[in-house]
Amino acid sequence: MMRSLFAGVAGLKTHQVKMDVIGNNIANVNTVGYKSQSINFSELMYQTTQAASGPNPETGRAGQNAKQIGLGVQSAAITTNIELQGSSQNTGNAFDLRISGSNFFVVNGGDGNKFTRDGSFYVDAAGNLAMSSNGYNVMGWQVDKNGDIVQDNVSKLQILSEANMTSEPQLTSRATMNGIVDKNDPQVLGDGKIINLQIYDNLGYSYTARFRMVGTDNEGQYSLELDKLLDSNNEDVSDKYEANIFTGSAVDKTSNVPVAKAKSFGLADGWNLAANGSITKQNADGSTTTRTPNDTGTETVDGKEVNKTDLYAQAWGFDDWNDLKSRMVSTQGTGTEANNVSLATILTGGGGYTKPDGTAANVIDVDKRTINVDGYFKDGGKALLVNYDQISGALKGVNGTSKTFNLGIQPTTKGADNPFSMASAQGDDQGKPGIRVDMSNTSNVNNERKSTISGVSGDDQGFGTGWAVGAMTGVSIQADGKIFGAYDNGQTKLLGQIATAQFSNPAGLEKTSDNLYQATLNSGKFDGIGVDISSDGGSMSTGVLEMSNVDLSSEFTSLITTQRGFQANSRIITVSDTLLEELVNLKR
Repeated sequence: MMRSLFAGVAGLKTHQVKMDVIGNNIANVNTVGYKSQSINFSELMYQTTQAASGPNPETGRAGQNAKQIGLGVQSAAITTNIELQGSSQNTGNAFDLRISGSNFFVVNGGDGNKFTRDGSFYVDAAGNLAMSSNGYNVMGWQVDKNGDIVQDNVSKLQILSEANMTSEPQLTSRATMNGIVDKNDPQVLGDGKIINLQIYDNLGYSYTARFRMVGTDNEGQYSLELDKLLDSNNEDVSDKYEANIFTGSAVDKTSNVPVAKAKSFGLADGWNLAANGSITKQNADGSTTTRTPNDTGTETVDGKEVNKTDLYAQAWGFDDWNDLKSRMVSTQGTGTEANNVSLATILTGGGGYTKPDGTAANVIDVDKRTINVDGYFKDGGKALLVNYDQISGALKGVNGTSKTFNLGIQPTTKGADNPFSMASAQGDDQGKPGIRVDMSNTSNVNNERKSTISGVSGDDQGFGTGWAVGAMTGVSIQADGKIFGAYDNGQTKLLGQIATAQFSNPAGLEKTSDNLYQATLNSGKFDGIGVDISSDGGSMSTGVLEMSNVDLSSEFTSLITTQRGFQANSRIITVSDTLLEELVNLKR
């Protein structure tokens, strides 16, 4: 009887624990991301009053089973139904996120990384993405200087930082001209059809390059003329910036490119040029040092033996003799290459070559292209010849067979800062400086005497348009957790990516409080980096939260069975007490 009493007590205790679990589930029926729990019972222990015996062939008696008396029940395991996805709750808040899959958000409140399925987030005063319930920072990956996500150790996502509130301006690097040039258009036959092309400089300032398409005496040939450069106030700034159009390449006056270096021919201080190409220098002791292009032998300089021809080249600002010679390849003006032109002739400006003061024309660079003293190739300037096929009406070429031309812009003041320097010096993706303008989508067909040709920044895929500084107008989060800022200049910028944690045994995570979990020895460790949620087919939904996965019908059914189990165990104690009472009453 005493055993039954304690078995009943054990039953009461375990059913009370089950009631605690059920009560907690029902209490959290509306908790965001809550995962329901369940409890399993197991037998407590047994008292063996007689051990089992085997068959005895000598006596002929059969074996007997053990005689055991159970001593009650105990809680075996409390498991979390962590794999079952909760239903969706629409909120409309862009920072509310629902995870699809078995991953967890990574959050940190200064006490180490924790994990949660609660995606109710907000942005705090510092611009950090954080949990609404407890202020824990949402962790993720940052963006490098190239705008790419770096999957390194997770850190807090400051998506509304000062730097992210604006979008950096970008220079226009590509443009297109589209439409029809009608040969009978009065404008084309007169002063020219005006074509405006809006562009941006490095600082985000807007300019308009104004062109005119003017007819010529030859059928299908038109002169594309660069009329003027206007600023955002429609003021002509041609006196401030020199703009040219060309189909080859341009030379930026302010850049230290080989052609510009070859043009300058700047002698070092103290050296003077003689008519035969030799240079002389008056020394402090009254002696004179003379160097010529034909010097032989070496000279000791700072303890090192240096070829005299290298010393001659260095006085002109070149690295060595080979560097000087590579810049001196030239033509005689007939278009045919002439090798071994006298260096003295080039340096002294004879034969039509540039003089040291830069007053003459035609310096030839290492690629054997003739340039003008203003820095642009001779096939460019203020006008280009555009040719159309008179059978198909398609563009044949600009100044030849090229379907594109380049617009180069430089300050007119020497040494002035050039906000178009990227376009003028570095060039487009085809290696040509300037803003590349594609005319391949223009045609020369009948359009009832109306030309529709127009210019637009960017190529046919929208790349290279350029833009002004933009102010943030909104934030969006993609299904893979990448956060983008939208700006009023039409651009978007990647601000970061929400990282997630994945565990080999998510049911082994330990619940703490505030909808948080922490890793345990049985859940698996978090490596500090996390995973991209899309790597295993998971995703994030915005404006939606994951509801609790508590099933009330199951919980209330469990309430009934638990109540009956508790009642039955209490009856064990009552009946055992009655038996004890009868035992006591044996003595009267």
